[in-house]
Amino acid sequence: MPISMHSASAPIFVRMFGNLSQWLDKAEAHAAAKKFDPAVLLAARLAPDMLPLMRQVQIASDASKFCIARLAGVEAPPFADTEATFADLKERAAKTVAFIEWVPAEKVDGSEERDITVPRRDGAIVVKGEAYLKNFVLPNFFFHVTMTYALLRHNGVELGKADYLGPIPG
Repeated sequence: MPISMHSASAPIFVRMFGNLSQWLDKAEAHAAAKKFDPAVLLAARLAPDMLPLMRQVQIASDASKFCIARLAGVEAPPFADTEATFADLKERAAKTVAFIEWVPAEKVDGSEERDITVPRRDGAIVVKGEAYLKNFVLPNFFFHVTMTYALLRHNGVELGKADYLGPIPG
């Protein structure tokens, strides 16, 4: 049986946001244990021209919610990008997951050949649903999730590969 567009997207996003929320808990605990302002971690960058950790989470959220919305042909909820704490980021992750879980699988499935319009700074592009998911959304989503992990790990938060992968669903 072929894999469905929903199974190739929604459960992956939901699972990774669960893992990411646990990393944020560990990051907040790390800052408390080391007695420094957690905002230091939220502003962390690996390079001066890189977006900070806060934006990495926001972009991962946007990538996944817009993916599901576009594939399903529904509107994505607007998020204001005003998060300022770990609790705010965890709330955003939870809101993202709630939206993803709200969209019925049937609305996403069958979107492989649907034209998906992706707004870009240099003009919108139109791609088929499967190409959009495989070649744009999943790499973008994992890039920003991985950067979140790397920024925390680089700043001393005790995370390992098992934290990144989380429990393997069976």
